[in-house]
Amino acid sequence: MMRVGRLLRIILVALRHGLDELALAHPRLRPLRELVRHALFWRDLSAPRGVRLRRALEDLGPIFIKFGQMLSTRRDLLPTDIADELALLQDRVPPFASELVVTTIERVFGKAHTDVFRSFDRTPVASASVAQVHFAELPDGTPVAVKVLRPNIADVIEHDLALMRTAASLVERLWREGRRLRPREVVAEFDKTIHDELDLMREAANCAQLHRNFRLSPLLRVPIVYWDWTASEILVMERMSGIPVSRLADLVAAGVDLKRLARAGVEIFFTQVFRDGFFHADMHPGNIFVGVDAANLGKYIALDFGIMGTLSERDKSYLAKNFLAFFRRDYHRVAVTHLESGWVPANTRIDELTSEIRVVCEPIFDRPLREISLGKVLVQLFRASRRFNVEIQPQLVLLQKTLLNVEGLGRELDPDLDLWVTAKPFLERWMEEQIGFRALQRRVFAEAASLVETLPELPRLLHERLSEPRAASDVTLRALAVAQQSRNRWLGSIAALLAAIFVLLLLR
Repeated sequence: MMRVGRLLRIILVALRHGLDELALAHPRLRPLRELVRHALFWRDLSAPRGVRLRRALEDLGPIFIKFGQMLSTRRDLLPTDIADELALLQDRVPPFASELVVTTIERVFGKAHTDVFRSFDRTPVASASVAQVHFAELPDGTPVAVKVLRPNIADVIEHDLALMRTAASLVERLWREGRRLRPREVVAEFDKTIHDELDLMREAANCAQLHRNFRLSPLLRVPIVYWDWTASEILVMERMSGIPVSRLADLVAAGVDLKRLARAGVEIFFTQVFRDGFFHADMHPGNIFVGVDAANLGKYIALDFGIMGTLSERDKSYLAKNFLAFFRRDYHRVAVTHLESGWVPANTRIDELTSEIRVVCEPIFDRPLREISLGKVLVQLFRASRRFNVEIQPQLVLLQKTLLNVEGLGRELDPDLDLWVTAKPFLERWMEEQIGFRALQRRVFAEAASLVETLPELPRLLHERLSEPRAASDVTLRALAVAQQSRNRWLGSIAALLAAIFVLLLLR
């Protein structure tokens, strides 16, 4: 019954905002669309479609707002006007009752909340769709922030996800663009993301990893997790104080250098991406503060670690090579990198892919380099690849979203920020570390234990390989194996000796 009521509400909200214009866009459904338009003649549909969709999601509540935020990252699929409008969605909802917060704390810890915390402020300092945050003190007086999941949020999410799956199937069938947008896959991606956010132990682990990566950084502060007070429904971390990064006048009054802050934000992002392969993927202004006390003046403060991105070495290689090739206008290299990454079919014609990338990207260079958006470059590369059946990886979608956030924030702080000047050294440094002697040295160190263990076995392994029985018809290979048997010992010894000398030189 609850699901039917919720479905009716969704339909009413969609009709009120004119979303039937989108849902019934298939030519075969034109009569039905005209019927609805005439029956609901009183509606004001003058607002652009993206605005109407955003307002509808806001009316439907927290889970749909989060879904819209996730949709805004799929710029490889959505029209730009809709993606831009959905990016404006803010995950701010009314707080739930403090009595429910106390009930959760006492159920999780099995004792009164006054025995868990020395003090607990019942007034929340932040409230979002999945959880809200309160200030408290640990028994020893340490000030902390306590994040608590909304009661029964999992049930609400399951109901809304079921409706989203139904809607996705209808969109795929009824909207002519529906199949290309892969709505069922998008809902499945959101399903995984939202369920990850329901486990605060996962967020705590993300926070701890980022803290470890930046524990000595002069640019970024990440709170400490207090594990003895953290569970799947409750996250307790160091209380951080600062000014939201969007309050520019307050930052200037506190003595923060905005131009330096803009450059630092870009440096932090590229450090996360190309050094660590682990980055904060929800860097909107509500999750970023700036320290203004004497010890932390001008330092970024990261909050909310529910959505993090990870990149493999292959991902980082793909990004670095593509960015560098793009800014050198080497579109052939961009196309070859796509093929080498395995994201386009092996039979793709390089000349056709090169031409497509050139058509999409060349107009970007009509403007000064400092005005070029790296995030939009990534979007353009994804779109250029779409007709070649490129499968866009979820981690790169998160990266694209984060890069757009970083650029927007950086240029709000400093309109003259040249993102490429800041990014290029990171890309070139990363390329240097991946190619040549330094890369070989690092890999040998990483494999040193296995190499030392394997070296004495090389002659025997080579002998066994060359001596394996072959099919009767394989006379030539067997003859070669016999000929090699008299030489394998000294070849193996020389190989082992050279490898050992090389390792010793590296270890000096």
